[in-house]
Amino acid sequence: MSDPLYAAAETAIHQCMALEAGESCAVVTDDDRLPIGETLYDVASDVTDDTVLLRYPPGEQHGTEPPAPVAAAMADADVVLAPTTKSLSHTRARQGATDAGARAATLPGITEDVMIAGLDADYAVIERHCLSVLEQVADADEIRVTTPAGTDLVVEPGDREWLSDTGLVHDPGDFSNLPAGETFVSPETADGTYVVDGTMMPHGLLDDPIRFEVEDGHVTHISDDAVREQVDRARADVGRDATNLAELGIGTNVGVTALMGSVLLDEKAAGTVHVAIGDDAGIGGDVEAPLHLDGILCDPTVYADGDVIDLPEPDPEAEAA
Repeated sequence: MSDPLYAAAETAIHQCMALEAGESCAVVTDDDRLPIGETLYDVASDVTDDTVLLRYPPGEQHGTEPPAPVAAAMADADVVLAPTTKSLSHTRARQGATDAGARAATLPGITEDVMIAGLDADYAVIERHCLSVLEQVADADEIRVTTPAGTDLVVEPGDREWLSDTGLVHDPGDFSNLPAGETFVSPETADGTYVVDGTMMPHGLLDDPIRFEVEDGHVTHISDDAVREQVDRARADVGRDATNLAELGIGTNVGVTALMGSVLLDEKAAGTVHVAIGDDAGIGGDVEAPLHLDGILCDPTVYADGDVIDLPEPDPEAEAA
C-alpha cells in the first residue's frame, strides 16, 4: 500500500512493537487523533484478530488519566499504542499496563506529518546509533555541550544512568515514545548557558533563540516571556523544583532530516541535543513537577570528559526496512 501514513503505521506495528498473531493489541486514541488511531488499528488487525480501538475525548492536560474502561483494556493487552492529544506516558493507566506486562508506546501530540517523518525509518539503524552514543557517554563524569548560537553547558550525570529510547519495544513491560531515537540522562547537576534555536513549546519552531542560564542544576534565567511564564506557574505549585535541569538528550533518529516544530519529533532528530526543565522522576531523577519543557539545540558539539563524541547525522535514505 502506497499511503505514507499506512507505511509509518506498519513500522510502528511490525518493527517497533513486533506484534504477533495470537497477541492482543489495544489502540487508544481520542477524537482529535482518530485517523492515526484507525490506521494503526487497520495494520494491527492484519496481524491479529484480537485488536481493539478505544476512542475518548481528549484529556485536559498531559498526564490526565483515560476513562476507566480504557485503562482496563490497556492492562489486559499484550501491546498498547496510544496516539493521543495529551500524553498518557506518565499516567497510572500506562504504568499499570506495563506493570502487567504490556509492551506500550505512547505517541503524545502526534500528527500525520510527524508520524510519517518520524516512523518511516529503519529502527534497527536507529538502535545502533543509540547504542553508539551510549557507549561514548555512559562512563563520563562530565558532559559539555557547545553550539554556534552560544550554548556552553556542563552537566554531571553523577550516579544517574544514561538511557536509550530505541523505539524497539519487544519485551514484556517495555515502554517507549514513538517516534523514538534518543540517548539521554537526568543529570545530578549542571552549570552554564544553553540557547534553544530549534523547537520549543509554546512557540514551535523558533524565529528567535531563547537563552537559559543554569546554576547548580537549576535554571536561573529565561530570556523568553512565554516560557518563563510556564515555569513560573509550575513554581507556584512546587517551588524551586520547577526550575530543575531535568534532562540532557542526544537525538539519534537519522530518518528525521528537518525540524518540523514538533517537540516529540524534533528532539529525536539525529545530530541535535535537547535540554529539559522540570520533572525528571520518570527518567532516573528525583524531581516531580507539573512540567517537562524540552528545547532543541541545533549544530551542537558534545564533549565527554573533554573528548568530542561522534553524533549521528540525518540520512535521507534511512527509510523503513
